[in-house]
Parts: sequence; structure tokens; C-alpha cells
Amino acid sequence: MRRPVVRSLAVLAVGAAVVSVGAAAPPGALDRPAPHTAKVPEAVGHGGAVSSVDPDASAVGIEVLRRGGNAVDAAVATAAALGVTEPYSAGIGGGGYFVYYDARSRTVHTIDGRETAPLTADSGLFLENGEPIPFAEAVSSGLSVGTPGTPATWQRVLDAWGSRSLGSVLEPAERLARDGFTVDDTFRAQTAANETRFRYFPDTAELFLPGGELPVVGSTFKNPDLARTYAELRRKGVDALYRGDLARDIVNTVNEPPVDPDSGWNARPGDLTTRDLAAYRTKSQPPTKTSYRGLDVYSMAPSSSGGTTVGEALNILERTDLSDASDVRYLHRFIEASRIAFADRGRWVGDPAFEDVPTKELLSQRFADARECLIKDDAVLTSPLAPGDPRDPEPCASGGTAAPTTYEGESTTHLTTADRWGNVVAYTLTIEQTGGSGITVPGRGFLLNNELTDFSFAPANPAVHDPNLPGPGKRPRSSMSPTIVLDRHDQPVVALGSPGGSTIITTVLQTLTGFLDRGLPLVDAIAAPRASQRNTAQTELEPGLYDSELRRSLEAIGHSFRQNPEIGATTAVQKLSGGKWLAAAEKVRRGGGSAMVVHPAR
Repeated sequence: MRRPVVRSLAVLAVGAAVVSVGAAAPPGALDRPAPHTAKVPEAVGHGGAVSSVDPDASAVGIEVLRRGGNAVDAAVATAAALGVTEPYSAGIGGGGYFVYYDARSRTVHTIDGRETAPLTADSGLFLENGEPIPFAEAVSSGLSVGTPGTPATWQRVLDAWGSRSLGSVLEPAERLARDGFTVDDTFRAQTAANETRFRYFPDTAELFLPGGELPVVGSTFKNPDLARTYAELRRKGVDALYRGDLARDIVNTVNEPPVDPDSGWNARPGDLTTRDLAAYRTKSQPPTKTSYRGLDVYSMAPSSSGGTTVGEALNILERTDLSDASDVRYLHRFIEASRIAFADRGRWVGDPAFEDVPTKELLSQRFADARECLIKDDAVLTSPLAPGDPRDPEPCASGGTAAPTTYEGESTTHLTTADRWGNVVAYTLTIEQTGGSGITVPGRGFLLNNELTDFSFAPANPAVHDPNLPGPGKRPRSSMSPTIVLDRHDQPVVALGSPGGSTIITTVLQTLTGFLDRGLPLVDAIAAPRASQRNTAQTELEPGLYDSELRRSLEAIGHSFRQNPEIGATTAVQKLSGGKWLAAAEKVRRGGGSAMVVHPAR
């Protein structure tokens, strides 16, 4: 018998409140350099919560809440701090998606701050002599850089729902960039992984390889150029990036990448103009909405594929009682629902300004039921699986032409915030792969994205329409899935998201089902070993699943696996009773996350 969701959540909330240890920044923390505090994956208390990958960034958000700011103010301040401490995953050179729950109206709103292609781009952006250029050559080039959307997103959300000015919420990040943060193992390892290509670009090497060497763990890393850039944005507003000297610096860097002539690297130039930056706009749009186990799951609509793909997979799983399923049946059904949803994603989801995306139909229970009947408990579907037609669902249809899933970079970062008034933010932002394009804007202290490589370079299968080819001003398809779940009274239950490229979708889906269906406390649902199936021949497994009897039981059904050492890095907040919040983050992945609350429970 299925356990009632409301009851299970209440039990989880009580248990979590008893065992959790709170963590918060001390009063006045922003009056001095932010300390490198220990990472704590779970915190419970009052006054609001912040969860991110970095303790200095989380501390910045907590101090904004402590001083009377709301969840939106804290989210922007935390994001700006992550631009300092996690510059290889996020920053003002990138873009993202912002999901906001307004406690007063009990409604969810979203902002699409995705990067856009130059207005001169066409479907042949990454073709040369009719063939796709090598992916490695596109990644570290001006050709891969889209118009940044992050600064415009910050201004848009503060204007709409914030209580503080941009200048106010950028101040802590400016100070953090100027005074520095403590280098940890993750920062050094990510620098080392990018060392070769960072050396192609003198400005990048000078910034991230101080003295020509990798940053030393325990040393203080400062970025005075970024501090000055933040100061300029505080004084002049984000128009400085889209219309001022900073805009011209970005355009010049993209079109003439400053390469070390002795490196031998051919950094292909882009074709970005000041007109592209001046024309950039964020998009306010309705969220996706999926009903699951009596709850409402809200996320990002296209240009992200996150909301539609997570939502379709949840609809497919709705017919299965996952709470009582064995571990084998649970993972089998999770894998097959993911496979089907990714097949449909590849055919139907792209930028809706250019493509006729059937968002409503993809999220219909009728379509999910027509696809769910493909799943058998004693057999495995074959990938690439052909897509279904959500506009005219045919039950158990298995014909049609399949197309493989295209590559998507696996960096990005996610943060979640909540405040004492009950407002909640789930915000995922990125510069694409770890280190973005590898190109630092000279004198400005930030890396440019390589987001345009999220477009398909050519159709994945020439016989199947590909909605994700480049176009003028087009947004590349994303998998970012910032998600907020509400109960039947439109009150928040949980908010979460993750980095990880296309694995974001499966990470959010698995965390949700672990928490809502399997009865795991939120921090344990986040920590559980992950699987990721994205309509490919093999499903990726983290070591905790790969080195288990469970894997062998699934192989007996017909599954094929390969190991992935790390999938995703979730942060989340959960609303508890009595006005309390639980913040949760990773225990180990990416060096562990940082969960904090304003007033920890004793």
C-alpha cells in the first residue's frame, strides 16, 4: 500500500530536525574577509536558509538574510560570491535559470537568463566545409561564446522581487574578490584539469596560475580585477556590461581571443557585436508544472529541457508504487523512465522562439501513459530509443526513427535560498564546462562561457528534425532543472537543483524520488549513489552502485553500465513545521557542499 506523501514528509521533517546540526555565519562576518569555514552538509533552524557548494558563498547569503534581505537578495549575493570562489562553473560571463516562489501570492515564477547566439549565427555556426568542426577546437574559442545573461538576470529578479539594490548585494562578493578566499582541493584540482588550455590565454594564466604555478591548497586566492568589475557594476548597473566599456571589452575578447602566440593554439574568433549585448533580454515565463503524488512540481520551461524532461519522467513513474518497490525494480523503472524522457527531449525541445515546442503535451499524463507502457520489468529498452509524438500519443508505439543524445558540458553550479517570510529560490547558473571557454576578459577578472557548444553542431540524425541547431539570437537547449515542489495548499515542500550537464535531469529526478517516494531524509537522498540514463546504450553509475550486487541484478535483466566517478552536486532546502528550514547539500561530491541557516536550532 502506498504510504501517504504528507505523512511521510512530516516524519522526515521531525527526524531531520532532531539529528541536524546548524551552521551560520557569525554576526558582522561581512565586515571582514569571509572566512574559509568548514563545510556542513545539513543545517536546521529559523530565519531562512542557504545551500551552495561553497561555505564563503553560503555565508554571504546568510548574512544578507540576517540583515533583513529576502531569498532573492540572498540568491543574487550568493551567486555573485560563487563567481569569485567557483569561477570555473559560474560568473558574470555566463547565464542560467531562476525559479522563485512568492510566499505572499503562493505562486511560482521563472526567469530565463540563458545565453544567446550572435545575431549573425545560423545553423552552420559550427560547420566547416559542410562538416562539424572538432569539438575540442570549438570549446576554447570565441566561436563558442554566447551573450551572457547572468548580470541581466540579477537585475531582473531584484527589480521584480528583491528588497535590496544590486549595489548592496554585490558588495560582499566585491570584498571577497579583493581580500581573497582560501584555496581548497577542489579548486586546485579543477585548475589542474584546465592547466593546459588556461596557458593558451595569457590573461587566464596570469589570473589562475599565479607565478606560473597551480594555486596551493591553503593559500589565499585574490581576484582584484573582478573586484573592480563588481565595483563598476555596483556604480553603473548592469548596463555597463551590455552597453559600456565592459561590453566592448567582451566583444573584442570574443572576436580576437588573446592567445599566447607560442602556444600553437588556434582560438577560432567569434562574431559577437555590441549590438548583440545591447539587444539581450531575459525572459519571464510560466514555469512547467507536473502533479506527482499529490504535490505540484514546478521547474523551467524551454529553452531549458529540465522541466519538461523531469516532469515527463515523473508522469511515467506515477503509475509505479516506488515506495514499496525493491531496489532493483525502483532503479529499473527510474532508468527506463529517464531513457524515454530523453528520447522525447531530443526530438521536441529547443528554444521556443525558434521551435514549435509542445510543452503542454510533453507534460500531459496522457502522453506519459502512452510511453510508460513500453517499460517491462523483465526486459530493457534499446537506445537510442525513438521519440513519441506528444501531439498525437499512440500507446506503446515503438516505431519511428531514433537519434542519439548530443553532448552537453557537465559544469554549472546550483544554489537554493529561503527566507523568514517563506519565499524560496532555486537558481542554477553556468559558464558551461568547467572553466568555460578558458578565455578571461583582460583586466576584468572573469571567464567567458562556451555555452554555444550546447547547440547541436549538426543534426544528431539527418532523418530526424533537430530543434537544437544554432540560429540568430537563439538560446541553446539546456538541462538545468531548478525545481520547487509545493503541497496541496501551495506551500513549499522542497526546492533543489544540481550542476552536471544533461545529468542534471537524472540527478534531480533521482533526488526527488529518493526523498518523496523512498522515504530518505533530504541530505541522504542527495548523498545516495546515482545512476544516469540519457537514451544511450549504457547507463552511467557512480561507484556506490557500480560496485554492488544491485548492478549485477540489473545486468541480469539486460542493462549495460559504465562507471562515472561523480554525477551532479545537489543543493536543496526543505520547509519544516514551526517556521523552520532545513538546508541540505552534498556530503562528498565536489568536496562537499555548504548548508547554512540564519538561526540554528539548538
